[in-house]
Amino acid sequence: MNLDSKIEAILFYENEPVKVKRLAKILNVSEEEIGSALEVLRSRLIHGVALMTKDDEVVLVTPPEVAEVIEGLVKDSLNSEMGKAALDTLTIVLYYGPITKVEIDNIRGVNSGFILRNLLIRGLVNRIPNDKDQRSFLYKPTFELLAYLGIKDVAKLPEYDQIKRSLGAGLSELNKSETDNTEPQN
Repeated sequence: MNLDSKIEAILFYENEPVKVKRLAKILNVSEEEIGSALEVLRSRLIHGVALMTKDDEVVLVTPPEVAEVIEGLVKDSLNSEMGKAALDTLTIVLYYGPITKVEIDNIRGVNSGFILRNLLIRGLVNRIPNDKDQRSFLYKPTFELLAYLGIKDVAKLPEYDQIKRSLGAGLSELNKSETDNTEPQN
C-alpha cells in the first residue's frame, strides 16, 4: 500500500488533526517523506474530501464546493434526536469529564470521534487542551448543557459519586489491561 493511502486511512480513523511528526513516527518514515506523500494525497482527493494543513497538523475535511450539502446535513443532525451512542458518550463526559477521546473509546469499545464532533457542534461538550499530553484534548460538559440540565455543577447529577467511582474503576482496569498487554513477555 502506498504511503499516501496509509496516511489517508490514519486521518480517516483519527477523525481529528494529526501532527506530521506523529504520522512519521506511526509509519516509521521521515517527515519529508510524509510531506511528499501529503502532496500526492492532496492531488488525489479531488472529489468529496480535501486535505487541510494548518501549521504542523493535517486533517481530512470536506471541500468548500460541497458546503451547502454538508450544512444541510449538520442542520438535520442538530434538529434530530440524539441516538444511544451520543447519549452514552455524553453521559461519560458528564460523569467522568474532563476525559480524553482515548478514554471514551476505551469505555465504549468503539471510536467516538464522530459522536464527539456531533456533541461539539451541538454545543454540549467543550474540547480543551490536555496539559498532561499535548497530542490529545480533554472533553468536558459545557455550561449551556449544565444550565439545560438545571444544575450548576456535575456533582449534582443523580448518583454522581457512585457512577463516577464505577466509571473510574472500569477505566483504571482498562488502562491496566492495556499496560499489561504492552509489557514484554518473558
